[in-house]
Amino acid sequence: MRITWWGHATTTIEDNGTRLLTDPVLTSRIAHLRRRRGPAPLPAAAECDAVLISHMHADHLHLTSIPLVAPDAALVVPQGAARLIRQDCGDAVADRCIEVAPGNQVRIGALDITAVTAHHDGRRLPWSSYVGPALGYRVEGSPSVWFAGDTDLFDDLAAEAGPVDLALVPVGGWGPSLGPGHLDPVRAADAVRLVGARAAIPVHFGTFWPIGCDWLKPELFLPPGDRFKTAMAELDPAVKVDVLVPGESTEVVVP
Repeated sequence: MRITWWGHATTTIEDNGTRLLTDPVLTSRIAHLRRRRGPAPLPAAAECDAVLISHMHADHLHLTSIPLVAPDAALVVPQGAARLIRQDCGDAVADRCIEVAPGNQVRIGALDITAVTAHHDGRRLPWSSYVGPALGYRVEGSPSVWFAGDTDLFDDLAAEAGPVDLALVPVGGWGPSLGPGHLDPVRAADAVRLVGARAAIPVHFGTFWPIGCDWLKPELFLPPGDRFKTAMAELDPAVKVDVLVPGESTEVVVP
């Protein structure tokens, strides 16, 4: 399996001839956030068999990026998201949506994908009429993968998401505070332990930051990746952690 991290929660999972693209943000800006590390993803990032959207927040369901992905790619989205996509991106894009809720399964190419619960606010905005579940995804590949989306720890995490071989786990955010429904580096290590992963790649850090706030709490921008690696080594040194930079790929082999 080959994993490419394009920054934030955007990754490409390549296995058995199938390419999955998670939470694509393919531009250099999201509203008041700008990409502070690395260029926008290469055009190759848009080539995929399916897109996995974890929830409707703008840094995960980025409506500017959705039309940029391969025109024949399926869009696996939380229940309720197709209406938002139809309104903003049109019927041709929305008709490719497959809406899912926790427990639903979809087969894309050679891979079986199960939507799992994420402990996070699934609304588009606090005052929005667009509401749906926040999700993670379990991908049955070689190895198996848990893409966590945005989540915090919750009681049934191990039962819903695990056991898996590889965790793509969020360890930070995009601003000077980390609100509820997120993992910090230490809780992210706990999550990896709970799902039984033997390898982990930290995501959702070190990419976007509010415009004009570069000086504000820089310790929350790049350090979460290394802090997660340190926390994971203290909790379970057998877990292999790859801290990537945006655009970097790694081959994942789990015994």
